[in-house]
Amino acid sequence: MKNFAHKLVEALIAVLPITVLVVVLNYAVKPMPTVNLGAFLTGFVLLIVGEALYSLGSQISLEPIGEAIGAKVTATKKIPLILAVTLVVGIIVTVAEPDLTVLATQISSIPNSVLIWSVAAGVGVFMLIAVLRMLLKVPLNILLLGLYAVVFILAAFSEADFVPLSFDSGGVTTGPITVPFILALGAGISTVVGGSKSQEDSFGMVGICSVGPILAVLILGLVYNANAETTVTPITDFNNFGEVLKYFGEALPTYLKEVGIALLPIYAFFAIFQLVLIKFPVKRLLRIGVGAIYTYFGLTLFLLGANEGFMPAGTYIGELFGGDLKWALIPLGAVIGSVLVLAEPAVHVLIKQVEDVTGGSVKRKNMLIALVIAMAAAVALSMTRVVTGISIWYIILPVYAIALALSFFVPKMFTAIAFDSGGVASGPMTATFLLPFAMGASEAVGGNIITDAFGTIAFVAMTPLVAIQVMGAVYKLKKHIGSRAATSAGYREMLATEGDLIDLEAE
Repeated sequence: MKNFAHKLVEALIAVLPITVLVVVLNYAVKPMPTVNLGAFLTGFVLLIVGEALYSLGSQISLEPIGEAIGAKVTATKKIPLILAVTLVVGIIVTVAEPDLTVLATQISSIPNSVLIWSVAAGVGVFMLIAVLRMLLKVPLNILLLGLYAVVFILAAFSEADFVPLSFDSGGVTTGPITVPFILALGAGISTVVGGSKSQEDSFGMVGICSVGPILAVLILGLVYNANAETTVTPITDFNNFGEVLKYFGEALPTYLKEVGIALLPIYAFFAIFQLVLIKFPVKRLLRIGVGAIYTYFGLTLFLLGANEGFMPAGTYIGELFGGDLKWALIPLGAVIGSVLVLAEPAVHVLIKQVEDVTGGSVKRKNMLIALVIAMAAAVALSMTRVVTGISIWYIILPVYAIALALSFFVPKMFTAIAFDSGGVASGPMTATFLLPFAMGASEAVGGNIITDAFGTIAFVAMTPLVAIQVMGAVYKLKKHIGSRAATSAGYREMLATEGDLIDLEAE
């Protein structure tokens, strides 16, 4: 109970800033109907409880499962088994990812199931590539350079509408289910592989897996040879708060079913490995079972609050500012981005693991500051596109070029963390608040929703690549200065000692 109370406080601190911002904007510009504001605040309560339960459940359930599977399978040293398990795990956890479903339902030109399974296959294949990289000790920056070269070449020949959508899909696939599992699997494999690079190898999997969905959607665009289509979901009108509660109550069974279907394959897969390979003691299994219950209800409440409470508010705020206040969208986007990243559950999973794996040398606070700055820049850039209609190419090409160039100069572990951070920053809050916000603003401005609003998630996944590596460069510089200072101090001490000896000899 004490752990849950702690998680509840953390969730409140994370979600409160964006909630306060929406309420202030609501009253400062043009208030939405009071009942609709009540629906938003109901979503706020559900988000807090859901994120607290999910965070606790993930910590005692999903993470141990991922680490155990990664360690045990790698310990067999049977490469075909390792690769087969990796592929299946990648596909299973991606199909289970709720963010992907949210994105798929907003695209009408490709059947939902086709988009979801294609993206899942992309993640599975690239998760396999990530494991091969660890086993073969391939430098991460070299691999990423090659993969993104293929991405940009393919994107140049794809339909313009599918380019923003493809990069968005790379961000949404790494959410609250995928991230803890992939990070834990990577940690488990790197523990067995060992070596001096094990710290670096425990990160980077999420970043590599994010490339798979981009390529999958670009290929889909070539196969379907059609323009992507979408519509802005209208805001539901309520007459009283009783209707709000009824609305959430009627939506709850749908989310219970969806999350159950999403999580069931993961735990079924674990059950098979438990019987054959892992063999956890009964006490450990009971703990994992309790964690699974927390994860199930936590994720259900989180998604219910995000989709039914926050998504309509995001659309409303976007439409509100997309009219006469369209240029205010850019600074507003920066503010929204900077507070929204605090509410992403997978972000806190990553920064905790970074601090644990690095023994505290990379502080949580520093990671969070870098991600806040990156998210602010991402949403500001996205709103610039919405207002001006400039092509996504003018932003993604130079930013990725800078990110890949930095990977050759900063400590390798920071490159791995940076590309993982890009994936985790673009979670369910981004898909259910930020994307509707951009879509509402784009419609109000009179722009093209597909080419101007989509790409928002891609920017959120892109800017941390630069921000975290810049943090790594600063870390490297400080370490170098500290080393030189220590060497200088040692040299002065040696000279002083020699001086004392000369004085003694003179005496």
